[in-house]
Amino acid sequence: MYLLERSATTMCGITGWVAYRHDLGTEHDVIDAMTETMSCRGPDARGTWYAAHVALGHRRLAVIDLPGGEQPMTTHLTVEGRQVTLGMVYSGEVYNYTELRDELRRRGHPFTTDSDTEVVLRAYVEWGTAFAERLNGMYALAIWDPRIETLLMVRDRMGIKPFFYYPTADGVLFGSEPKAILANPNITPAVEIDGLREVLTVSKTPGASLWAGMSEVEPGTVVTVDRAGIHANHYWRLQTKAHTDDRDTSVAQVRDLLDDITRRQLVADVPRCVLLSGGLDSSAITGLAAGQLAEDGRKVRSFAVDFVGHADNFRPDELRSTPDTPYVHDVADLVKSQHSDIVLDNSVLTDPEIRRKVIRANDAPFGGDIFNSLYLLFKAIREQSTVALSGESADEVFGGYLWFHDPAVREIPIFPWIAYMMTRRGDGPVSVLRPELRKALNLGGHLRDRYAEAVAEVERLDGESDDEWTMRKICYLHLTRMVRILLDRKDRMSMAVGLEVRVPFCDHRLVEYVYNTPWSLKTFDGKEKSLLRAATRDVLPESVAERKKSPYPQTQDPAYAEALAGQVRGLLADNHAVFELVDRNALEPFTTAEAAARGRRHLEQTLSLATWLDLYQPDLRLT
Repeated sequence: MYLLERSATTMCGITGWVAYRHDLGTEHDVIDAMTETMSCRGPDARGTWYAAHVALGHRRLAVIDLPGGEQPMTTHLTVEGRQVTLGMVYSGEVYNYTELRDELRRRGHPFTTDSDTEVVLRAYVEWGTAFAERLNGMYALAIWDPRIETLLMVRDRMGIKPFFYYPTADGVLFGSEPKAILANPNITPAVEIDGLREVLTVSKTPGASLWAGMSEVEPGTVVTVDRAGIHANHYWRLQTKAHTDDRDTSVAQVRDLLDDITRRQLVADVPRCVLLSGGLDSSAITGLAAGQLAEDGRKVRSFAVDFVGHADNFRPDELRSTPDTPYVHDVADLVKSQHSDIVLDNSVLTDPEIRRKVIRANDAPFGGDIFNSLYLLFKAIREQSTVALSGESADEVFGGYLWFHDPAVREIPIFPWIAYMMTRRGDGPVSVLRPELRKALNLGGHLRDRYAEAVAEVERLDGESDDEWTMRKICYLHLTRMVRILLDRKDRMSMAVGLEVRVPFCDHRLVEYVYNTPWSLKTFDGKEKSLLRAATRDVLPESVAERKKSPYPQTQDPAYAEALAGQVRGLLADNHAVFELVDRNALEPFTTAEAAARGRRHLEQTLSLATWLDLYQPDLRLT
């Protein structure tokens, strides 16, 4: 017998506390404080729920079934003549929830709402922990099951939605972001050397966190917490499989998948839009979305970022050979979208208050103009839309970055994007840190160890050539180590302003299919992302179909770096605590107007570290 008490909707912030030797009914103020840290992720409503040994908190961003619900969600079960109550907090979207709901109805489950949240909870009741294998989407959720006094924490396959936990002496704390856990007065915000390594290298160690004692629920994993401790089980991993489809069949399959994925991810009861950069990835999603919305007589909304004076200041380089705006407008004209350019100037990009909001959103010293411009772009979009589709992750899935195609980089036994940065740019990520800190960090050794661990996970296909094996490893590294950094950035900057960003290219069906497509098929036309280009060419303007890969744009106005230099000079004059980490003598040469552009990355890193230290005042345990 099942009775649902509450319904809920999707993109949100979740938190909770399990304590087997503690009465959490006396901790309402603490749970409220932990929940309120998630208010940006869920500005529409809040809720908490308590039972023996567990407390759950939720902040809601309403996307589907707007009038239908609140969280935490509970359902009553009758077990051996007694009634027990399951509780759940859920953040995310399950895109196949209608099919699951139909199947569950056939199995006797009643439904009182149209929300995917109700489907997720009833799926657990029906299938137990195996329910996770049936979900298609992006999600982080926690279920308290009193029948076995167990908390289940589940994260989506690609790690699109963040999920952190902190083991305690008698249970666990968890949250969508570290800030929820750090709001518990029993936790000291401490950082050890391993944590600092995580934020100073462009690679993500599965399960690791900046904060001492804190871990991430790994993508594709169910973590269970019971009286015996904490246990993790993968319900999904990226696996090697033989690919038997020919070129035409592969292209058709990619298109069929993209059509289905886009249609599912356009479902929302709130205004939606697309993020358009004028590159192949976002233009393909824009074209597909425009065609599907046109079936109902609707137009797609599109948004792009630009910078004041960017056309005048633009200078081509190896990564960015052309500015985005002309290509953006070609796409908008072709699909007749309702388009807006969000134009940013240096004063807002370098505003210390914006930097503080970005660092607070990240809970880490991640900053700089890309973070700031994403935050400002999403803030402007949120005034008109609640859901946005993004082209994020197509480069990792289809092999779009320059270093995929650089034979010299392929042979270096380190993460290829880092090898490219070091061989082509001639610099490293920590050159202005204090010498003794650099020695303690030993980032070279750390990266070599993490690279070896990652490569050891990859299974070689029988009969696979050496070249195909090399490219399989490189693709795997991007899909399990690099993409998670970009997904985190997109999630934190968007949810900081209450905008839900969906990532169609991270649908696990597409990821699995393309990952196992031979590299020769991924590059059959002699260019990057051949499969994606061929599958979507009919919805692209010719200019975009033939455009060379260009990353997310950055301002090239010299005044940007000069403004940063001025702010760093202020830190030097104040003898800021950041110089316990940063070498003053190495940094000072970059604070002149003439050298600021060369040292831009070091200036951004220093300001991010300083802001993070001011906001969090972490206990640094680096020796």
